[in-house]
Amino acid sequence: QVQLAESGGGLVQAGGSLRLSCAVSGRNFSRYAMGWLRQAPGKERAFVAAVGWTTGNTHYADSVKGRFTVSRDTAKNTVYLQMNSLKPEDTGVYFCAAEGELCITSMMRPEYARLWGSWGQGTQVTVSS
Repeated sequence: QVQLAESGGGLVQAGGSLRLSCAVSGRNFSRYAMGWLRQAPGKERAFVAAVGWTTGNTHYADSVKGRFTVSRDTAKNTVYLQMNSLKPEDTGVYFCAAEGELCITSMMRPEYARLWGSWGQGTQVTVSS
């Protein structure tokens, strides 16, 4: 079981930056990928980015490529999402999630967005125009 706790959300103007953090705890998460998903008002939860805990391999949704960077610090048991050039459409609740890294290609798909095995409580990001 993996426990996750996000922090770092807030209000920012379009073009600005925010960094989200996710504290990871629990047992045997070395084979996991840690992901970020978001849910905009009135929309379904959607994949944003993920990083393999041991491999460091990264994956991004097309909508954030070149603007967001996902990383992890294994010494601090923390996952980060650096968000630059933020747009109003990036507004939403951002969730940290965990799932086996072997499944990551499937888990990026919209129909599997809610099926990640472990979740944090979410943190609100609001981008004003």
